[in-house]
Amino acid sequence: MRGIAVLGSTGSIGRSTLDVLRRQRDHFRLVALAAGQNEAMLAEQIAEWRPAYAGLAGGNGSATVPTGAQVLIDAATHPDVDIVVNAVVGAAGLDATLAALRAGKRVALANKESLVMAGDLVARAAREGGGEVVPVDSEHSAVLQCIAGQQESLCRLVLTASGGPFREWAGERVRNATVEEALAHPTWQMGRKVTVDSATLANKALEIIEAHHLFGLSYDALDAVVHPQSIVHAFVEFCDGSIIAQLGFPSMELPILYALTYPARLPDSGVRRFDPVAASPLTFEPVRRDVFRAFHAGVEAGRAGGTAPAAFNAANEEAVAAFLDGRIPFGRITDIIESVLSSHVGTDPVDTDSVRDADRRAREHARRLVSTS
Repeated sequence: MRGIAVLGSTGSIGRSTLDVLRRQRDHFRLVALAAGQNEAMLAEQIAEWRPAYAGLAGGNGSATVPTGAQVLIDAATHPDVDIVVNAVVGAAGLDATLAALRAGKRVALANKESLVMAGDLVARAAREGGGEVVPVDSEHSAVLQCIAGQQESLCRLVLTASGGPFREWAGERVRNATVEEALAHPTWQMGRKVTVDSATLANKALEIIEAHHLFGLSYDALDAVVHPQSIVHAFVEFCDGSIIAQLGFPSMELPILYALTYPARLPDSGVRRFDPVAASPLTFEPVRRDVFRAFHAGVEAGRAGGTAPAAFNAANEEAVAAFLDGRIPFGRITDIIESVLSSHVGTDPVDTDSVRDADRRAREHARRLVSTS
């Protein structure tokens, strides 16, 4: 019975994690819940699970549970917690990741921003505290499953992208897309911010940077292709030229369960059994980098290293928030990212203060650009 903390419990990944835990009550017990601002849903979760700890990271102080950013860290470091599912969206998840690793926890990481912003600091925290990172993203979970026992022979990774709702749209039409259109993802059910990231393909750039830190490959050995059916989640190439791929119908429950049990497996994952006939045909296309420039900008930020990935993430978060609020058109998201990165003066992220400083400067720049749009 391993103790579980779920950070971001009212979001898409958090709710899917609780679905997984309902089927696996003989193996896991829920110890801690931390949500953002959805107090009503958190109250329902508390009533069902009776956790030892629960809190609202974004609460306004009127809640009957602890509130504030410290909630995430308190949940992640609870002494009865063995595994922390970090499903927080954005930079807000970084401190909890670091705290959990320093406390020797396994972090089932859906908060890709932790690695994007501070991959080296995350690795250091794991070494010093004895914790470990196991990815939850379907693409990185796929890679982890493919390389079992063979990581030293790993040569190249190709992650797949659905292409989002604008895969076939002309560039000018994409620039003028509405919020409703951007949120109409064809294959995955996700939160609003991640769904917009999928529409711009910024999400795939974040995943490339994450893969660099998780698997130790150079950016020349990392690529992405558009795969509209979202059945193949990653291709793994070994040094002899052999390719292994992981397939499955779109569902986050299997990668969540694997992150909890890795390297073992449990029956009854609850996911739809694979049927190759029903999944056919499977098609693949190149990323249209001229239209989805956020992908190229993010990958180049990863290549630049230092605090450039943190600046990319911050600019993207601010621009996406402005788009969802109706303050900028869809096409301005990438414009703002590119402008922030073009003027970013990078430094080595030697500690969290340097990462936060880069994050702050990029956000301030992005907000100025939003205000003049």
